[in-house]
Amino acid sequence: MRVLIVGGGAREHAIAWKLSRAAAVDEIYAAPGNPGMAGVAEVVGIAADAIVELAEFAASLKIDLTVVGPELPLVLGLADEFARRGLPVVGPSKAGAELEGSKVFTKELCLRCGIPTARGVVARDRREAERAVASLGVPVVFKADGLAAGKGVMVCHTRDEVDAALTRFFEERAFGAAGERVVVEECLRGDEVSFMVLTDGSAVVPLATARDYKRLLDGDAGPNTGGMGAVSPSSLPAEVAAAILRDIVQPTLAELAREGRSYRGVLYAGVMVTADGPKLLEFNCRFGDPETQAVLPRLDGDLMPLLQATARGELAGTRASWKREATACVVLASQGYPGSPRRGEPILGVAEALALPGVLVFQAGTALAEGRLVTAGGRVLSVVGQGATMADAVAAAYAGVERIHFDGMQYRRDIGKGVG
Repeated sequence: MRVLIVGGGAREHAIAWKLSRAAAVDEIYAAPGNPGMAGVAEVVGIAADAIVELAEFAASLKIDLTVVGPELPLVLGLADEFARRGLPVVGPSKAGAELEGSKVFTKELCLRCGIPTARGVVARDRREAERAVASLGVPVVFKADGLAAGKGVMVCHTRDEVDAALTRFFEERAFGAAGERVVVEECLRGDEVSFMVLTDGSAVVPLATARDYKRLLDGDAGPNTGGMGAVSPSSLPAEVAAAILRDIVQPTLAELAREGRSYRGVLYAGVMVTADGPKLLEFNCRFGDPETQAVLPRLDGDLMPLLQATARGELAGTRASWKREATACVVLASQGYPGSPRRGEPILGVAEALALPGVLVFQAGTALAEGRLVTAGGRVLSVVGQGATMADAVAAAYAGVERIHFDGMQYRRDIGKGVG
């Protein structure tokens, strides 16, 4: 079978790595891919958002299954373009992907369907936002409506931080069109978890639980990022997982189906487990990053049948089995991330890290320059440790990190500490 993976980050590298171990998979293509993916896939120079070109490529090679990593192609309608050509794809339609493409859409859906979430108000200008803050109180959260590469959220604990957020959203227009509408909502307190399922729009197969670390610095300090690390499993109790599935995931899928919004792919729910039960923070319409790098190594068996059943609408009765081992993922980022990352720095030690027992390295913001691996983005590498316990997994991950170096390398030193 031939598989196309759309995207070029560590998440897509992890998917390619897992699929390369499937007996039924003969050829893997990655568009645009990255240097690390070249070890398990043929890298194709097509951008992830080049929807028509990707569809023409898939049709020309008679690709059996396409797996979409990033959200932008889905929000732009990649799954719809592929469906028109009869090409199976793991990823929701453009209408289904609006769950991630519009925070306003998701907030209104939750309120309409009684899905537990934070109290919130949609603001279109500074005056409306100030009224919302006065109503909700501080701390308060500002969320850009559209896609902002995981950086369109500001959590404000003081009045000064609120003023800075108001300026950033409504005067500086820092998020462009994505910030034309802003969800202002109460700041929930509790434990944040990542809950991912495969779904064909009706049946669901929960993936292993995970927790990610969004803030740049240790102790959840510093600015929000796309994710600085993850662990799996999380410490989520079974009864809470059941509540998330029952009260958040399934009602959302039912409403999408009622509205005729096709959804065959991954549904990711970012959830805050509060004293009043789990409440939705956000939906993503694809595999999480960096959660995927921690979750897929724990899958016991073949990923391909699960993805095929998702794309075909045949998930009913399907189950996923998970290894008892734990995993910890540490993201290595460039200097300047999450702002303007420094590029072109030589990366040393990846092979040495991979030689360690229980260590995987998935590439993201990398490139080749005159035959040398160099930094080419904000999040550069995901170093994953595997172990019988979480402590073992964390130790393996940081042993791998110690072998790697590039100038300006920054990472959190508390990933997985105190978990499990």
